[in-house]
Amino acid sequence: MATYKKKYKAKTKAEKEHNIEEGSTTAEVFNTLDETASKTEAFVEKNQKYIFIIIGLVALVVLGSLGYKEYIAKPKQEAAMNDMFQAQKYFDQAVNGVAKDSLFNLALNGGEGKFGMLDIISEYSGTPSANLASYYAGTAYLKLKDYKNAVEHLSNFKSDDEILAALAKGNIGDAFVQLDQKEDALSYYEQAAEMRNNEYTTPMYLHKAGAIALDLGKADKALTYFKRIKDDYPTSTEAANVDVFIGKAQVLANK
Repeated sequence: MATYKKKYKAKTKAEKEHNIEEGSTTAEVFNTLDETASKTEAFVEKNQKYIFIIIGLVALVVLGSLGYKEYIAKPKQEAAMNDMFQAQKYFDQAVNGVAKDSLFNLALNGGEGKFGMLDIISEYSGTPSANLASYYAGTAYLKLKDYKNAVEHLSNFKSDDEILAALAKGNIGDAFVQLDQKEDALSYYEQAAEMRNNEYTTPMYLHKAGAIALDLGKADKALTYFKRIKDDYPTSTEAANVDVFIGKAQVLANK
């Protein structure tokens, strides 16, 4: 069988010089890598105590966060929900039944050996239940005509809920009306109307904002709010008699 033999071709001088240069460059790269690795090893060896401390601290933070959520925050929230049950029941009974003042007081301060909303706020600070208790407490104070406490507790409530978020702002507006701080009331009614867009809270607070604006002599602003109700929320309760308010606002605006 014939065997293929590769012919050897002598390298030129230029090719030899190129190979030498290429080899030198490769050697330099490896030398640089070796030097870098040596420096890194030296740095790690010198500072390994501090590196291990940093790694340990990071691990503690991560594990601590997970542990806090699982073994502290979660059980605390569950306990808060259980302790809040009776106070919430009193609140619901006050809204839907008779003897409202006494029931709102029980919702605030507790009864039958159970926590009230104020206890929940104090004992379970930082939990979702304590946040919700601020809404209930503020609304209860509003119903009891303690308007300053109503503003304080409702201002502490934070929520993304479609209805509650707007109601909290609107309730603050109601409290400021009773405190005869009408400019503040208008501001909160406007916030309540703008923060959510639905058929319930939006037209309700547009109407309240329009009424206060009229009272403050801001007929143009009132007219804008009443027209929005007519145009955007024609099936709402507030739209039923909004033409009367539009007519009044137009008369005052043209004076």
